[in-house]
Amino acid sequence: MFLHADIVVKSVIIGLALASVATWTVLLVKTIQLRLARRAARRAAMVLMSCPSLFGGITQLAGQRSAVIRLVAAAEDELDRSRDLSAEGIKERVAWELERLQGAAARQIGRGMGVLATIGAVAPFIGLFGTVWGIMNSFVGISRAHTTNLAVVAPGIAEALLATAFGLVAAIPAVVIYNVFVRSIGGYRADLTDASVAILRLLSRDLERENLALDIRRGPRAADAPALSIAQSAE
Repeated sequence: MFLHADIVVKSVIIGLALASVATWTVLLVKTIQLRLARRAARRAAMVLMSCPSLFGGITQLAGQRSAVIRLVAAAEDELDRSRDLSAEGIKERVAWELERLQGAAARQIGRGMGVLATIGAVAPFIGLFGTVWGIMNSFVGISRAHTTNLAVVAPGIAEALLATAFGLVAAIPAVVIYNVFVRSIGGYRADLTDASVAILRLLSRDLERENLALDIRRGPRAADAPALSIAQSAE
């Protein structure tokens, strides 16, 4: 059927076959990428949740490669730049930066999803175009042969339906794989959120410990000293 099809129908079938190959390629690559990324994010989040301080988490995560490392590095960088500023301002700026990095990591891990969405949405219509073209050729063949014999019409209709079949074969897996990856990317974002919450919690603890240590080093403040009366001063 393919060899005897019209050049337009052949082009449609070849294009849909290439789209199907692209779909399965994205499936293989993104499955490996998402699995490794989620495993690394979960491991890093568990390390951060068990650490007593942000510095301890940085030490334990040294040498690892994951999006969580960038989150920790951003928190450390903001802490170094804001040593003399208020703790609330530091936590607020770190939260903004962590949110931005989470979005960037989600966009990076989501590369290739547009290919699946495009194939899933467009492939059926491309196959339908090949079907319409093939049926048009069948009617042209009928007019030229001056007969409605099924043997004359059947080959063109079969070629047209073949294009529709290729369109469905390309579109259905693309839609299913896209939905699976959307859920998986949502889980990855949740893992990054857990890591961000752990980082903010450790940062808050470290800032409170630093403020407490600073107050202890300063000793009792003048405002906290008991008031000295005139009589006592005379004595």
